[in-house]
Amino acid sequence: MTEPITPVLLWHQLGWPLLRLLFYISIGLLVANLVEALNWTRKMAIIARPLTRFGHLSSITGASFSLAFFSGVSANTMLAEAYEKKEISKKELVLANLFNSLPTYFLHLPTTFFITAPLIKGAAVIYIGLTFAAAILRTLAITLLSHFLLPKNSGAELKSANTQQSDSLKTAWKRTVKRFTRRIKKIARFTVPIYILFFFLTRAGLFTLLEKFMADHLAFLSWLSPKALSIIALQVAAEFSAGLAAAGALLHDGSMSYKQIVLALLVGNVLSSPIRAIRHQFPYYAGIFKPRLAMHLIFFSQCFRTISIAVMAMLYYLLVF
Repeated sequence: MTEPITPVLLWHQLGWPLLRLLFYISIGLLVANLVEALNWTRKMAIIARPLTRFGHLSSITGASFSLAFFSGVSANTMLAEAYEKKEISKKELVLANLFNSLPTYFLHLPTTFFITAPLIKGAAVIYIGLTFAAAILRTLAITLLSHFLLPKNSGAELKSANTQQSDSLKTAWKRTVKRFTRRIKKIARFTVPIYILFFFLTRAGLFTLLEKFMADHLAFLSWLSPKALSIIALQVAAEFSAGLAAAGALLHDGSMSYKQIVLALLVGNVLSSPIRAIRHQFPYYAGIFKPRLAMHLIFFSQCFRTISIAVMAMLYYLLVF
C-alpha cells in the first residue's frame, strides 16, 4: 500500500530532491557560462581535438566533451547555450550529446566499480570492461557519423569569438551572473512542474506497472540461464543494486558462472535503462533543453547505448566459452 502523503514525506521525496537537482543544475550553469565568458572553450577543446577535427565538430563540442569528465550538467548546459545562440546546429547538438558518452561514463565509473566489485568479484572487472568498451564504441561511432553528417567547416563561426582576448575575471563573472539569472528562471519554469508531475506519476504506480510489465515478459531471453532471469527481473523491477545482490548470491553459491552473470547484468542494463532515463533524466534534461528536444536527445542516447551494449554482449557471448 502506498504511504500517505504527509509534509515530511513531501519534503524528503519531493522538496529536498528537487532543491538538490536545481542546485546541481545551477552549479553546472554557472560553470558553463563562466567558461564561455572567459573564452576558454578552444583551450578546453584541445583534449578532444583529434576526434572533433575528424568528426567536423566545433570547439564548443570539444569543450563540452572535456567538461563532461567533471560535470554532465555543465557540459549539457554549454551545448544548450550554444544551440540557443545558433553557434551549433540541432544536428551537431544531438551528435555532441552522444559524443559525450565516454566522459559521462567516467563520471559514474568509481561508484559502479565500488558497488559491483564486493558483490561479484572478478565478474565486476569483465562487466565494467565491457560497458567501458561500449562507451568507447559509441564515441568512435559518433565521430565517424559526424564526419559524414556535418560540413567540414563546422564550427568556423566560433573562431572569431574564441580568438578574442579573454575578459578579466571580474568582467567575466558579471557576464556570467547576468546570463545565469536569466537562464535559471527559464530552467526552473520547466524543471519544477515536470519533476512534480513525475513524482505523482511515480506515486500513482505508473513506472512500477511499466517495470513489472517488462519483468513479466522476458520469455524472449530463453537463451539465458533460467536463474539469470531473476537477476534481470530485479534490475528492471527494482534497481541495479538489487540485481547485483542477486548476482552476487548466485555467484557465491556456484549456481552461475562469470559469463552467465555478466550477460545477465548486461541484458538487465539494456532493459532497465529506458524507463529510468525517462523517470530520472527527463526532468533535468527538460530544464536545460526544451522538453521536446530533451525527449529527442534521450531517445537517441538510449538507442545508441542499447546498440553498443548489445554488440559487446553478443561479442562476449560468442567469443568466451
